[in-house]
Amino acid sequence: MSWTAVVLAGSRPGRDQFAERFGTDLKALIPVAGEPMVRRPVRALIESGSIAQILVLSQAPDRIAAVLPDDPRIQVGQSQGTIAETMLELLTDERLQWPVLVTTADHALLDAATIDEFCTGAASADVAIGVVERDKLMRRLPATKRTWLKFRGGAYTGANLFALRSPTVRPAIELWRSVEQDRKKAWRVIALLGPAGLLCAALRLISLDEVLAQVGGKLGLSIKPVRLSNPLAGVDVDKDVDHALAEAILQGRA
Repeated sequence: MSWTAVVLAGSRPGRDQFAERFGTDLKALIPVAGEPMVRRPVRALIESGSIAQILVLSQAPDRIAAVLPDDPRIQVGQSQGTIAETMLELLTDERLQWPVLVTTADHALLDAATIDEFCTGAASADVAIGVVERDKLMRRLPATKRTWLKFRGGAYTGANLFALRSPTVRPAIELWRSVEQDRKKAWRVIALLGPAGLLCAALRLISLDEVLAQVGGKLGLSIKPVRLSNPLAGVDVDKDVDHALAEAILQGRA
């Protein structure tokens, strides 16, 4: 199966103080181990055997295009104000070839093997979400701090990898748009299950697979997690400590 990869390289509204500390106003252009951060996930996508074309989206497409590898599969386009708005616009783009893998410019440690593993695991679902298990990541990086979602059978952090099978996933994107600005969005999504489902999740009486299957049932879609074997898939570069960690890993010091 050949996938289209969408790399979200946009910026939040207003000043980005994290980016400014590295001499730029665009997070995607922050240097990581000597090169603009966005180049790293794009290069991994080029090296993957699963990806047929790559679309990089930003509010500053010309500046992003100037730092990307020279490859005919890469296109650069204009992103919207939010992730959900950007994805909803893509759903109506007749040029887009499905299925679609979505990742982010700050996924500096992404590699081709992880992309291929995710695409294989996601192939049977309408929507798939890449996750990393806490035990696996903490064995590799015991001092790291992540946001963990806890369920029966384990705790997980997101891997900034999403799979969308076809334009029929619109209900899932609409749901994301309704909670995109909410710091507690995961619990708002789980609340779709009703009071009993929310209680079961809070008490860890329900697994991650069961939660996503039930949310998908409410939306008329099949939704599943894809557990990734490389724990570094759970590390993105969103703050100074992440940046230092990513550079240490890339330089063999972590």
